[in-house]
Amino acid sequence: MLRRMIFPLAIGLLGGAILISLGVWQMQRLAWKEGVLAEIAARISDDAVPLPATLDPEADKYMPVTTDGRFTGEQIDVLVSRKQIGAGVRVIEVFETDDGRRVLVDRGFLRDDDRGNPRESGPAQVEGNLHWPDEIDGFTPPPDATTGLWFARDVTALAEALKTEPTFIVARRPTGGAIEPMPVDTSGIPNDHMNYAITWFSLAAVWLGMTAYLLWRIRQRTV
Repeated sequence: MLRRMIFPLAIGLLGGAILISLGVWQMQRLAWKEGVLAEIAARISDDAVPLPATLDPEADKYMPVTTDGRFTGEQIDVLVSRKQIGAGVRVIEVFETDDGRRVLVDRGFLRDDDRGNPRESGPAQVEGNLHWPDEIDGFTPPPDATTGLWFARDVTALAEALKTEPTFIVARRPTGGAIEPMPVDTSGIPNDHMNYAITWFSLAAVWLGMTAYLLWRIRQRTV
């Protein structure tokens, strides 16, 4: 009987050990990711600095900046929905700085019912965070040619359409009118490591449980 049980016991323990180690690895990844998110959150809330002349999309992501100039009135609306509020758009507008640069500013949320109302442009000071959102995938439809509505923030495409440099500032303070800021935060950064860990530990429990059941059946057959 013992000889018949050695192989399934070895497979069961090996499989359980692998699954448990994967769960432990995900817990380690969770601790690492939480540290990264804490660093990002701290950077987002730092004091704003003048908009740098040159930018690196990786090194300067989330940097708080401020700049003076004027909104030109050249805009693109990007479809968005907010919990407990409903459908609306993000207003992406060209901002011409005092030193002549043309950059993109995500002014924030405008309710769908307010899209047709006049929007304030002109002189302003913008304070926000540099961002290069990654919202495009194979399922993202192209901009609607009839309504002009876009379905994702693609900084490169927006810059080409509005003839600006690919600098994207997400306002964290009101920029005028009924447009409500939607500041950058860490809520959109995925952190699923706890769910992955639970999955691996659950699979380990099932694997070990099935191993124990198999060993019990083998024992019953040999009694």
